[in-house]
Amino acid sequence: MVKERARILVVGGGYVGMYTALRLQRNLRNELRRGEAEITVVTPDPYMTYQPFLPEAAAGSISPRHVVVPLRRVLDQCDVVIGEARSVDHTTRTATLTTLATEEGAGPRRLTYDELVLAPGSVSRTLPVPGLADHGVGFKTVEEAIGLRNHVLEQMDIASSTRDPALRDAALTFVFVGGGYAGVEALGELEDMARYAARYYHNVTPDDMKWILVEASGRILPEVGEELGRYTVTELRRRNIDVRLDTRLDSCVDRVAVLSDGSRFPTRTVVWTAGVKPHPILAATDLPLDDRGRLRCTPHLSVDGAPHAWAAGDAAAVPDVTAEESGRDCAPNAQHAVRQARVLGDNIAHALRGEPLDTYAHKYAGSVASLGFHKGVAHVYGRKLKGYPAWFMHRAYHLSRVPTVNRKARVLAEWALAGLFKREIVSLGSLEHPRAEFELAAGGKPSQEPPRNPKGSS
Repeated sequence: MVKERARILVVGGGYVGMYTALRLQRNLRNELRRGEAEITVVTPDPYMTYQPFLPEAAAGSISPRHVVVPLRRVLDQCDVVIGEARSVDHTTRTATLTTLATEEGAGPRRLTYDELVLAPGSVSRTLPVPGLADHGVGFKTVEEAIGLRNHVLEQMDIASSTRDPALRDAALTFVFVGGGYAGVEALGELEDMARYAARYYHNVTPDDMKWILVEASGRILPEVGEELGRYTVTELRRRNIDVRLDTRLDSCVDRVAVLSDGSRFPTRTVVWTAGVKPHPILAATDLPLDDRGRLRCTPHLSVDGAPHAWAAGDAAAVPDVTAEESGRDCAPNAQHAVRQARVLGDNIAHALRGEPLDTYAHKYAGSVASLGFHKGVAHVYGRKLKGYPAWFMHRAYHLSRVPTVNRKARVLAEWALAGLFKREIVSLGSLEHPRAEFELAAGGKPSQEPPRNPKGSS
């Protein structure tokens, strides 16, 4: 039994937030039933996104609905609040939130807590590149994945319906900035999709399209090792993808991508996947941060020097106790986040009951990456795989990790159907402005404003 009634606040509904709340829900089942504990989860979305499947969702291999997990269904013993934490005063154990009701004039909401779990994840790390805010798109959310798929197919429609060579060339030029997992997998899947879709256009061929990957360092996919990184570059170039290493995006003003090597590409598509940074909420707390803006944590996943505060995932600098070199932190990836969440959920229950805490220890197993249909690279437990075996391992691993049996079955069914039927190549562009046609029919003027949802495509 817990020593006294505990109010647990979980900030974030991603990997760490959902899995921690799920673990607490199980560990404190009896306490929740007796009213001795309550768990509140604050998240901007009512679902958790399984980000490794975003490239396949963008390519149409998986339905976007099946890469998200509804939090209210999974966390049925928790109070799920749709909103964002704006500040946290851990001295007074108070968090200030803005919710959907706040936008309607209800004012910010204040929550008090006894135990705090900070798991807000990360946000895109952008640079002051001229024109990026006006013409760039990220690739961290399911909304961005859907929008990017629609956008690529719409550009092919534009190219097919015009005789203007400049417009056609710009529509069929796609620039991806960042050679990490997100950039390489998104580029590989979308190029594969566009190559397949081109067979249904009478005047657009795969050779008409330009796919450009821009990476500031001298290698891509550093997680899979130097050898597989070179293989990936060779594989992408074999598919006529222009890989630019040691190159930066200097500007994309007026829809012209200007690279640091002097190249200029008129383009209507600039996808920014050049890294992430800690969520801004961390800077709005009174908790200790490291030089990269992450919370300083102990191997028990408690915030160093702040009792009753916990963190894991992208927001936390967790010491890697399995590393040969001292002072190293765990990599900010899903492999660690899911495992940290389990230990975190156990340790909070231990702390409430006055029991010893567990130490988080996990030796990095390796990495897998998809480069498109039947193509991939993998470096797992020292073994290096390429092509179809790596692609199969990528799918098998992530199928085993996607939450809930429901989602596993749906994803597996879609993959099986994809082997029997042709791909869908339909662009649902009206998703971004669903009221435009009705406004016009009702005698109004369709709004030219971008959607209020900052994560949607415009």
